[in-house]
Amino acid sequence: MIKIKNLKMLLAAAGVCVLGTMLVAQTPKKKGGASGILQPQMTVAADGGAYDKPMGKIGAAVKAGEEWSATTLGAAVDGKPNPGAKSITVAGEILDFSCYLQIGKHGDKHRACAQKCFKAGQPIGLLAADGTMYMLMEEEHDLRRDGLTDFRSAAVDHAAHIMEVTGTMWEHKGVKAIYVHGYTKK
Repeated sequence: MIKIKNLKMLLAAAGVCVLGTMLVAQTPKKKGGASGILQPQMTVAADGGAYDKPMGKIGAAVKAGEEWSATTLGAAVDGKPNPGAKSITVAGEILDFSCYLQIGKHGDKHRACAQKCFKAGQPIGLLAADGTMYMLMEEEHDLRRDGLTDFRSAAVDHAAHIMEVTGTMWEHKGVKAIYVHGYTKK
């Protein structure tokens, strides 16, 4: 005969097992398949480049210690931008940040929509092969504010293309951005 104390331990153990099974069953599955890319069936056109062979390059090289332009330094609080910026080069698909995050749209079938969104001022994104998303912006602070840069037109031209992007990377609380240098209107 089972003693009451042993029965309580047996029931407690069974309860822990059931609770553990329920928690595992409720754990959300990773979205975007193995690569982390949402809607991986939406791909770039055959002539739009590949992650291992980008279609082209965007952005000027950044030297260590020169991650930020004079206009960014001048606009920074106390002349000091947030610490931790670094030079980075990433191959990725140029896409509409908003449409991608909201409904997973990207690739050649979404190119025309992304171009319209860019022209309307929607944020520009870069989707790396592992699914990491970067927001892309012109680095030159005052010039971008005053409409004296033309990075957005380059993004329109290369929407849904895989490009190699170089710039200054900074992140905060999971939001990653690459500030692209070299698109000041002449």
